[in-house]
Amino acid sequence: MKQTAAFIDAESVETLNTAAVLDPSSGKAIAQTADCGPDEIDRAVRAARRASRQWRRVAVAERARILRRIAELIKRDEADLARLEALQTGKPLKQARRDAELTARYFDFYASAVETHYGSSIPLNADTMIFTEWEPHGVTAHVIPWNYPMQIFARTIAPALAMGNCCVLKPAEEAPLTAVRLASLAFEAGLPAGALNVVTGYGETAGAALTGHDDIDHISFTGSVEVGRIIAHAAANRVIPATMELGGKSPNIVFADADLERTVPGVINAILQNAGQTCSAGSRLLVHESVHDVMVARIAQAFANVEIGPALNDPALGPLISKTQRGRVMSFVERARSHGAKIVVGGDALNGGVLGDGFFFQPTLIDNVDPYSAIGQEEVFGPVLAVTPFRDIDEAVRLANGTDYGLVAGVWTRDIGTAHRMIREVLAGQVFVNTYGASGGVELPFGGFKRSGYGREKGAEGLRSFAQIKTGVVAL
Repeated sequence: MKQTAAFIDAESVETLNTAAVLDPSSGKAIAQTADCGPDEIDRAVRAARRASRQWRRVAVAERARILRRIAELIKRDEADLARLEALQTGKPLKQARRDAELTARYFDFYASAVETHYGSSIPLNADTMIFTEWEPHGVTAHVIPWNYPMQIFARTIAPALAMGNCCVLKPAEEAPLTAVRLASLAFEAGLPAGALNVVTGYGETAGAALTGHDDIDHISFTGSVEVGRIIAHAAANRVIPATMELGGKSPNIVFADADLERTVPGVINAILQNAGQTCSAGSRLLVHESVHDVMVARIAQAFANVEIGPALNDPALGPLISKTQRGRVMSFVERARSHGAKIVVGGDALNGGVLGDGFFFQPTLIDNVDPYSAIGQEEVFGPVLAVTPFRDIDEAVRLANGTDYGLVAGVWTRDIGTAHRMIREVLAGQVFVNTYGASGGVELPFGGFKRSGYGREKGAEGLRSFAQIKTGVVAL
């Protein structure tokens, strides 16, 4: 079985204890990774602190050159990276290939963005020269989830490095393999030792030691609300900034005049992409009562015919990440059934046959969902779509905003006035009209309202998250 070490100060680091990585398509172990503890975390943070004294002074053009070289190496190894990502996450191979493409795109984008990220001058009066400049935080901690390991690695590491920070990243224990591989490519590209460190292991040990370390200057976290609260407290205790992306319960809102030929595929992809294990998954379908029946019928037919299979077979739908996650999804479906919702199609795990040992769950459509029930309010993180009808635009807005989350929303209508009103009134960080998602959306600021977190990633906002502004005032 493959052994994967942590990557600290440009060296592979093994530990006495290890953590198993499973292939969700088969349930079998495919690797063992280092199980880092406080000693390894401290070593990584100290390495980053040493490197930060040099890296922050490297010219922006040189930092950008190294980021572009990282992108080139990712493109060179794209096929291998995609295969490894598919194996550890269970996502279909074509989705993993797209993730690899976007991973390279993040490094390319931030290489260009940082070259045009300037301070400003403030014309206060004729006797004073005032200017602002952006400086790195220093040592940044990054805790990323298992659903998009490569993409989220890149969207948080690329801007941090671009702005002159040095990084310590803790990937999810379920899917750490591509993070270690990407770190090795970064040093092949010329990144100095210590500028990027990857510490593998469990959240309760490695993650807690990293986010609680006294010499961290900023924390970037993507994951659950429950863990986000713990990490936010750790940041608050040391009075350091943090960026939190904590998931969502995102609606697709379908009005009576929607183009259903366009809407139905968009709604389906929004929930089945990565088996629904996406923070921005369109897990709620709010549909006008006049088109409710036809929408449900079309989606049910499509769900019943979805190709399901192992990741490397490149199906439409792969497995969930783990047996635990599959059980969690099942519990939501069972509670919905017991509270009177109608399971139109799906609703169960796949057992027996060639898929029986993997963590597969049927595409599931649930109608007549009480919007205030658990499945109408909480993030399921599986291929489960909850349907609730509405009568008019006021009710649509009320339902859309009726959860504690506010990450993404989709609006489907031909009426430009309806579209703009929904963009204005729906509480979400991104609102899409007649589409859903942005094929990675590298350039688009991303983050949520309410319990979906705070701070923004992607786009130019992603650079600002990893820097602090300083004002210089000179009397002439």
